[in-house]
Amino acid sequence: MLSDDNALGMSFECFVDLCSDEETENTELTTCKETRLVQEKARSNDNLKFGSSKGVIPSSSWLMDQESLSGNEFHDLPTLLNSIPFCRQFWKAGDYTTRSNSVPVSQNGKNRLRIHPKFLHSNATSQKWAFGAIAELLDNAVDEVQNGATFVKVDRITNSRDGNDALLVQDDGGGMGPESLRRCMSFGFSDKHSDSFIGQYGNGFKTSTMRLGADVIVFSRRMNNRTLTQSVGLLSYTFLQKAGYDDVIVPVVDYEFDPSTGLVMRLLPHGQRHFSSNLSALLTWSPFATEVELLKQFDNIGHHGTKIIVFNLWFNDSGKMELDFISDLEDIMITGAPCGRANMLSEKHIANRYRYSLRVYASILYLHLPQSFRIVLRGRDVTPHHIVDDLKFRECIKYRPQILGSKEAEVITTIGFLDGAPKLSVHGFNVYHRNRLILPFWRVFVFTRKRGRGIAGVLEANFIKPTHNKQDFEKSTLYHKLEIRLRDMTAEYWKYHCHLVGYSSPVTGASPKRPQIGTANELQDASSNHCTPANLSNGLSSSSTVITTLNGQPNLMAMQVSNSCKADSQAV
Repeated sequence: MLSDDNALGMSFECFVDLCSDEETENTELTTCKETRLVQEKARSNDNLKFGSSKGVIPSSSWLMDQESLSGNEFHDLPTLLNSIPFCRQFWKAGDYTTRSNSVPVSQNGKNRLRIHPKFLHSNATSQKWAFGAIAELLDNAVDEVQNGATFVKVDRITNSRDGNDALLVQDDGGGMGPESLRRCMSFGFSDKHSDSFIGQYGNGFKTSTMRLGADVIVFSRRMNNRTLTQSVGLLSYTFLQKAGYDDVIVPVVDYEFDPSTGLVMRLLPHGQRHFSSNLSALLTWSPFATEVELLKQFDNIGHHGTKIIVFNLWFNDSGKMELDFISDLEDIMITGAPCGRANMLSEKHIANRYRYSLRVYASILYLHLPQSFRIVLRGRDVTPHHIVDDLKFRECIKYRPQILGSKEAEVITTIGFLDGAPKLSVHGFNVYHRNRLILPFWRVFVFTRKRGRGIAGVLEANFIKPTHNKQDFEKSTLYHKLEIRLRDMTAEYWKYHCHLVGYSSPVTGASPKRPQIGTANELQDASSNHCTPANLSNGLSSSSTVITTLNGQPNLMAMQVSNSCKADSQAV
């Protein structure tokens, strides 16, 4: 909240664009409109509370080591805005023309890393699927559970500047301070080194937001040493392309908020002109035309949290917006979702619906979520869906991959027939990594004459490494061994269980029996009703009792086979 009574009058007579803390004050200036906005609070480097001896922003950060934008160049931007066509189709938006009078690489006698704006687009192409990009943003929110996050909400909002749709992703996690926000918007930095974190590479925010839209603005509030800071950052491919830059420029402004008085005070570690330059860029290229509108976005964040708004959303190759907010007002769909065959059993199954429905995809995205955490999609909670509950005649199979230089890993795979088999033409394994779905319904088995039809499984494979977009695994030796093991597992399960869903058994005899793979000690009955990787992996060791039945009932006859598990002591 802004207080006009207590705020000091301010006259911004000039601005510079994103100068670094090493730049001098003789930069070319241009006049800005006089405003009365917030109480100014100039800080010296000695009394800053953010851990850097040079201020909030380390001088080595590429975000702030930028050349200044002269007044003449700034006044040319409206012309550029109208004269350069901007492609809204993501896969065609990589064409980029830089200015002929671009600034040299060396600044103030120092060379620095330059990141061309084309990299924003090429980096985002690693996300082949829009929902995969949204999942990255959900991962960041789930990681914030350790900092007190209780929800993440995803919704459609309207860009107040042009009336177009924008995507909102907001959580109530710990939030980001000034330095953390700059790290978030730089490339390749990650402080998530714990196994409990889903995100590891420090690149997901950039790839995901730039995959969903051309521009993103981030609002984050954080409590640090009893001080509430508010930071706003803009990553705009539209701005960089239309202005013809050959370097990535990210305007960021920081504030301090006093909740007892409602006063918002500017943080000026680099001076008033630097702040004014960043603010001018934000108000020119974001959905918010005034600083009052900009700060109003913090009203519903609370004492800590982060709000991400992706705007100028991409279109598909048909010229339609890639995200469909209209077909289902409680969901976000991929434009072009099949509807003509909606009555087919397979088309209605979750294995196909997750490709087009964010609600369905989010429901299976995590193996388990804390009970206190909610994913809220367009005003309604997403109900977690455990695929293992869809399986009948379940068995749990222990797999021990041999990993050089590491402790022996153990993976529990739950396998069974999907509800609806044999009519259901769906099969595959849902492979999670650190609680996050990487491969949904991975088809490791090519069935012929309906052999293998309807068989699915669930496992958490933390011993193999996912790709950066978390939509696949690196094709390592361990990956290929796992693929072979799951293929053999499918063939074996079909051989001894296909008669339970109406197929003739390839095993001769009136009562087919599954083979005893493993030792007698590894095959003991247990009275557990939940055979999921999450429940079985806790506390298991090579000598642990392995669950062999889901309901504690013994196998009596072939047609009365209960859901069971077997231990696979075969090491690969």
